[in-house]
This record gives sequence, structure tokens and C-alpha cells, in this order.
Amino acid sequence: MTSFCLRPAALLSGLAVLALLGQAVAFPVDGDKTVLPVSTELNEDALDKPREVFQSERTGSKSYLVNLGDLAFNSPGLLGPVARQASVSCGTCHVNGANNPKFFMPKMSSRPGTFDTTGPLFNPKANNLAFDPVRIPSLRGTRYLAPYGADGRFASLRDFVHNVITNEFAGPEPFPATLDAIVAYIQDIDFLPNPSLGPAGRLVGKVSESERRGEALFSKPFPHDPSLSCAGCHIPSSGFVDHQQHDIGSGGLFKTPTLRNADFNAPYFHDGRFDDFNQVVDYFDRNFQLGLSAQDKGDLVAYLTAVGDGTQPYERDGAGATLKEINDFSSVLAIAVPAGDKNTVALAVDTIGRELRELTEQYPDRKNTSVSGGEQQRVLARSSLKELVLTLRRIDMAVAAERNADAATELRNYRYLMAAAVPALLVSAEPWSLFNQDVHDQHYAALRQAMQSRHISH
Repeated sequence: MTSFCLRPAALLSGLAVLALLGQAVAFPVDGDKTVLPVSTELNEDALDKPREVFQSERTGSKSYLVNLGDLAFNSPGLLGPVARQASVSCGTCHVNGANNPKFFMPKMSSRPGTFDTTGPLFNPKANNLAFDPVRIPSLRGTRYLAPYGADGRFASLRDFVHNVITNEFAGPEPFPATLDAIVAYIQDIDFLPNPSLGPAGRLVGKVSESERRGEALFSKPFPHDPSLSCAGCHIPSSGFVDHQQHDIGSGGLFKTPTLRNADFNAPYFHDGRFDDFNQVVDYFDRNFQLGLSAQDKGDLVAYLTAVGDGTQPYERDGAGATLKEINDFSSVLAIAVPAGDKNTVALAVDTIGRELRELTEQYPDRKNTSVSGGEQQRVLARSSLKELVLTLRRIDMAVAAERNADAATELRNYRYLMAAAVPALLVSAEPWSLFNQDVHDQHYAALRQAMQSRHISH
């Protein structure tokens, strides 16, 4: 499955948004103008996004193939008509290659962070007539984690991705080059660095007594079967996996999940039934008669937390971060336009155009009374982004008509705008944008109140 792209700010004209109670921070989709179930939650208004680390960027830069895969991964058109209409892409579930723990779709999710891949919404032909959602996994370190799928039935990542596109979502048969690019992108997503882990998966550096005791318990044989231990399946020297499927009494055979960066991968188990490591440890203690004391449990949780940590797991969303991603997507055009690659240009223009329109909505227009000040800056920011969208369309039309010189000219114009004019205008308007925490909170408080009044009146 899949930044799936559906920002609440972009829905105000068409969708009613259910008012939230208390201190909720995200808005569910609501109303009768979306193909998604009422009260679907995509968490697209979050200001803190998972940090995405690429293996290739450690020694150089991302390749054309990886950028093309990233682009396709964030394209709703990849996943078929329902996903396209709902602006849902692979990146909706797997935000920046991580998971989306607040994703919730009624009748398709049992709890936030889960999704029924064989449900009726996106591909009725794949409906197995059973409500069996699985946890949305992080894709960090995927190249080390074969086999694929919650039950590990796919030895090949390429076959797994193909199945997601064509069977789970009823997407059109992808071009082989596009499929290869998505695989290259996923394989390039790295684990977040964890300074507490040595090369063999052992704890290093400043290790607490509790963490050290937990590490010993992790390798200790189970009382009822000395051939079993936590480390026997979650092999520390092998990315904390054994590449096997096991039945641990949770409802069938499922592959061993990694513990790397697991602090940020809740909920846990194949179906997401557990919220935290405490519940996971309690489950194994009960079901495998481990006889753990309260201290033992605390030590194991301390160890799992140390193993599952990662450096800078989140980063604040903003115009700079969004433009960086868009520039990565746009780099595909540098090769596709001169080559006259109509399919890739069309994919890029559609996906980048959506991203730019969503970015535009982060700068409220003058009609938005919840934002005061910066009207001229916001107008200029919105206008510059709209000009980029129009320029992209001209590129697409020129390539489609095989007007290569015109396409090259428009691409130069697009690059100039992205390099010179647009970033400065966005930075100038950012204090009055939804990237500003205070403006963000005021905007959604006003939205919450307006939608609550609308629901009451109906």
C-alpha cells in the first residue's frame, strides 16, 4: 500500500469535516462527496512527519530510478480509479516510507494503523468476505526484511508491490520500468541510525543496568522449550529477523518483524492488536509460560526500547521540506522530457501538480478569516505555486504533441521558478501559513467550530 495524499485544507470546499472533541490533532474525512468511508482518518494535517533516510544519500545522491519510484509511490493514479478519486497513494499509509499509525478507515480498519488489504472498497474482486485488517508496516530497511507481506508469502519485493497495485487496489498494470523504480525506491529507504546498536546488534555505549539485563533475558531459552528464545527469531546480528514465518498463537503463520526502529512502528503484531511493548511482553509471558517477574518485564521493555530507537525520527513539515521532495520528483523531468518519454512526463506532471496544489492550501487565501495578516505574502505564494502547476501542464502538452523545443523551454521556466522565485515567496509567507504552529492551531480550531455548527444544523 502507501506522502496517501488528502489534506483537509484542500477539502473545505467539498467535504464536511467531523468536529473532534478534546485535544485531537487530526481531522477525519466526512460527508457525501468522497469515495472514502465517512470518518476516514488520514492524519494529513500533522506538522511532524517521519524522517526519511536513504541509503544512497549517505554516499552521494538518489538516482533517477529511485526518484522515479518515489514519484510513483506518491501517485494516486498508480492505484486505480477509487484511489485516484480519493487522492490516495502508497504514501498515504507509508508516510515518508514509515507507517501511518493514525490511519483509520471505517470498515477497512480494526483500529488506527491497520488496513484490510482484501476488503471491498478499492477492489471488490479481491474481497475475501472476511474482516481481517493487518498492521501498516514501516518500509525502513525493507531490503533486509524478506519475505514480504504480513504472512511472508512473497519472496520477491517486486511481486509483492505488483500484487498491491493490481490486486489490492485494482490499479492498472504498471509499466515494468515504473515497477522497477518503486522497488528501487523502497529498497533505498534505510533504517534510522541507532547509536545504541553495534554492528552485530548488541547494545553499545551508555547502557543502563535494566537494558543490559533485558538483553540477557532476550537471549535466554524459554523454560518450557529451551530451543526457543526471543533472539532465536529476532536475531540481533541479522536485523532482528530470521526471514521465517511462525505461529505464536496470534491467529496463523506470520513473518518475524524487525525490532529496528520499532519504537515508531506501533501498533504491534500482524493485526496491530497491541499498543506498546508492555502489552507485547505480557502476551509472550502468558502464552509461553515465561514466568517473568515485574522487573524482568520492565527490563525487556527497556531493552526493546533501546533496540527500537532511532536518531531524529520526526521532522517538522514546512515549505522547505515539501519543496525538497517536489524537487526530487521534478528531477525525473530532466531525463524524461529530452527523451520524449510521454508516460513518465504525464505521471510526473500529475503527481507534482497534486503536491503543488496541496502546498498551495497551506497558505490560506484572503477569505480565510481564521488567519490575520500577511495577506499580500499569502496571495503571492499561492500565485507562484499556481504558475508552477500551469507550467507543468504546458510541459506535458508539449511532450504529448512532440514539440520538444517548447517542452525544453517550459522546463527551463519551471526550473527557474523553483530555484529563484518560489522558495523566497513561500518563506516570506510562512509566518501566516499552516506550517506555523499558532496559525495551524487557530485554523483548525475555527474549522472544528464551523464543522460542529454545520453538523448541529443538519
